[in-house]
Amino acid sequence: MKKLRKPNKKSFIQMLRERDSARIVHYLLRLVVLLIMIVQIINRSYENVFLCILTLVLFSIPSLIETNTRIDIPDTLENIILFFIFAAAILGEMRSYYVTYPFWDTALHTLNGFLAAAIGFSLVDILNQNERFSFRLSPLFVAIVAFCFSMTIGVVWEFFEFSMDLFFGMDMQKDTIVHTVRSVALDPTGSQKIVVIKGIETVSVNGQELGVGGYLDIGLIDTMKDLFVNFIGAVAFCIAGYFYLHHRTKKASFIERFIPTLVDRDEEK
Repeated sequence: MKKLRKPNKKSFIQMLRERDSARIVHYLLRLVVLLIMIVQIINRSYENVFLCILTLVLFSIPSLIETNTRIDIPDTLENIILFFIFAAAILGEMRSYYVTYPFWDTALHTLNGFLAAAIGFSLVDILNQNERFSFRLSPLFVAIVAFCFSMTIGVVWEFFEFSMDLFFGMDMQKDTIVHTVRSVALDPTGSQKIVVIKGIETVSVNGQELGVGGYLDIGLIDTMKDLFVNFIGAVAFCIAGYFYLHHRTKKASFIERFIPTLVDRDEEK
């Protein structure tokens, strides 16, 4: 069990000398977000100001967890979490990377599956190492629980996106342009026959041409793609985590950089 890192204040020079990457990344990203927020205040873009404030609050969560609990978050995992928040909120929403770069949303959901699996994995592993519990779970069971935890987080997030779109008129579930439609609703006989329309290039709504070069799939493809890449991220971590627990070899030791652990209450002086 590791010793708890004392959350003492350090100068930026001290952090550079000690190579405290997590704090360096934290302070640099926080500075960038503060500068962006000042610009948004000047431009009176108050929605973006709120987004910056939310980002700063999210940035503080890993530090609060370490300060107020016995959980130690590895620097690698903490840095990835901070970059993930910045990439999703600032770059994705404010800079419109979700629209400019179609792969941006896919990459973040894949990473989300990986990170959520790491958190679920660590929760079960911490119970495994707790002396107060008489049972010990096998590496395979730990990996399965971590996978289920990650997929549950992914599903709950998709529920959130759907709810925001439905009740608040947003477009978090991005539309996908498709050129083929298969539907039994188009069967005039009502006999559940699949009617296929191929080569869709133009679509009109109430007599107005949409001008998008195809038919708009309203959120379904985006949701299923997000869940699928979340699945890939979760499976990738769970496989690595299984071999780490089963063999405890140096080849799998890199996984320790992503697993929060329990620490001693005695603070380092």
